[in-house]
Amino acid sequence: MKKIIVSLLALSFAVTSSASARDYISIVGSSTVYPFATLVAEKMASEGMKAPVIESTGSGGGHKLFCAGVGVEHPDITNSSRAQKDKEFALCQDGGVTDIVEVRVGNDGIAFAYSADYEWKYTNGASMAGGIDLSKEEIWQAMARDNKNAPETWFDIDKRLPKVEISIMAPPPSSGTRDAFDSLVMKKGCVKDMLVADGDCKAYREDGHVIEGGENDELYVEHISKEQGAFGIFGYSFLANNEDKVAAAKVNGVEISMEGIQDYSYPIARPLFFYIKKAHVGVIPGLMDYVNEFVSEEATEGYLLDAGLVELSPADRAKVLDDIANLKNYK
Repeated sequence: MKKIIVSLLALSFAVTSSASARDYISIVGSSTVYPFATLVAEKMASEGMKAPVIESTGSGGGHKLFCAGVGVEHPDITNSSRAQKDKEFALCQDGGVTDIVEVRVGNDGIAFAYSADYEWKYTNGASMAGGIDLSKEEIWQAMARDNKNAPETWFDIDKRLPKVEISIMAPPPSSGTRDAFDSLVMKKGCVKDMLVADGDCKAYREDGHVIEGGENDELYVEHISKEQGAFGIFGYSFLANNEDKVAAAKVNGVEISMEGIQDYSYPIARPLFFYIKKAHVGVIPGLMDYVNEFVSEEATEGYLLDAGLVELSPADRAKVLDDIANLKNYK
């Protein structure tokens, strides 16, 4: 019965779409992918095409909207700064969104950033050449709700660090950056000997030392630029485009860089994606034009690269192009 219902949904969309289809592409999802998607949309508009409408809802929020159903009232694409979760895939199946194409558009690194005007110094007053260097374990200690030591300053974590109050702006639960950071830092950096009984390695402090931001990463840049000694967690592109305002801590001794993100030697590197609803291909005007522009050499080796999107390896790029070639033949 489920297959019949799904087929009827698709048929209904196909029959009514010619009369009621949107004349623009609807995109939701990740705030990290948002600036890249916006640049692609602007490129399309400059060439006389209808500009896509893009909403920065966070990766989690985007998948919920995307998976709610097939039809013009639902988004065509959702951006995501991490892979779709199993529960989100199940949500799509339940919503009749049974045919989806995952497109890995590039790589990104999560910056643990601070004000570029702030000079970090060792306890003895000597300047930290090259800026601050923190391990995943130290970041976890600073952020973990269930760290029984509950440090107030960085000095409380390691005596080499300054007596600067811990203040960190972190992404909200709806953010894919939050999911990736939790997996790559909070889980891997969890110091079990410091964890309270039955504690959660990924739970954030609720005592004011860690505050949740929203889905607008520019606000993180603004916050840490004004609050000296504070940190913010966001994607590499926002760091690269605001080097006059913010810098990033080394993590496990590795500085964030495009090269380190591409080869994953930077410890908080992750892939970026968008997901396409196959049933909307050939129905929503310009959908394949948008997809083709996003993965074009002009974009990935040109204006998106300049904006901070880190290129895929040749093998990963070849797979993406192959998947999209198959999508072109869907209708």
